[in-house]
Amino acid sequence: MAEVRLNRITKRYGEIVAVDDASFAAESGRFLSLLGPSGCGKTTILRLIAGFESPNSGSLEIDGANVLDLPPERRQVGMVFQSYALFPHMNVARNIAYGLRNRPRQERDRRVTELLEQVGLSGYGTRQATELSAGEQQRVALARALAPAPRVVLLDEPLSALDASLRDDLRVEIRRIQQDSGLTMIYVTHDQEEALGMSDRIAVMAAGRMEQVGTPQAVYLHPQTPFVASFVGRSNRMQGTVLAVDPERVLIDLGPCQVEAASVDAFEIGDRAVLYVKPEHVQSGSSDAEGIEASVSGTEYAGRHTSVDITTPVGTLRMVLPGVAPLQPGDPLHVQLDPQQTLAFRLTE
Repeated sequence: MAEVRLNRITKRYGEIVAVDDASFAAESGRFLSLLGPSGCGKTTILRLIAGFESPNSGSLEIDGANVLDLPPERRQVGMVFQSYALFPHMNVARNIAYGLRNRPRQERDRRVTELLEQVGLSGYGTRQATELSAGEQQRVALARALAPAPRVVLLDEPLSALDASLRDDLRVEIRRIQQDSGLTMIYVTHDQEEALGMSDRIAVMAAGRMEQVGTPQAVYLHPQTPFVASFVGRSNRMQGTVLAVDPERVLIDLGPCQVEAASVDAFEIGDRAVLYVKPEHVQSGSSDAEGIEASVSGTEYAGRHTSVDITTPVGTLRMVLPGVAPLQPGDPLHVQLDPQQTLAFRLTE
């Protein structure tokens, strides 16, 4: 186990800034996900940690030691690639044992047997890598990364090429292996569900910068920037003008109505604000309460819940109701926004 700490790391490719002054710590023995859209710098950070790339500035420590001058083979870091990167001319056992080729044969064989059992592929050692399914190949790639007993394992979108049910199964397996082994894992994904379900902590990235680092609950429920509020989970977005301010709340004029919101930024009366509220925090209520008059424009049944699109004077919003919602397009609704979960940020043009 080892802590990985990046301090103000910047990586440029010519005039393109792939990673921009990024800092975070992956705690020893914990699972951290780098979450963000394609091209935001997630994979570049993995390559910097692995030693495949060098930063233009900043420091990188593993277990308190600066590793920027160390080649990849001396960093004790394992990596699982999106494309598996198995050797097609080798069988499963030889693929896994590749990083153990300087160890005694008996030790290699024992370690390969242990890892095949750990990743659920006992008895697969003699099969050719090309004979395996995509999910089985990814399990072999994970076993190969674990074989030399690295201090840190890096995973670059390892499930993105798999179908949904297989992704779910392997997601559980990877998390189980991490918890059983106590390894430090850093996992790159653009899939919010993966990051929220697997991680101890999440680092949300956009355009090479760290937007927020925190627990899954903090990142989802308490975003610190408009990007995190819009990217992590679907959110409704509205704009308005600040009418009243107290230390934690603001009253926002949306034109046809007024709503209270939790203040993330500091506001003054008259400031323009952008509001974000997740569909599960849009609540239907009685018509005699303060709120927003609406009508149903569409529904989408998803098994455990129904997503309901509603037309309001402040735009189209989405709400989520449990189970089957007995609503039809055109039905009138009266909705309220949970003021504790409606977040107000300063609007910047």
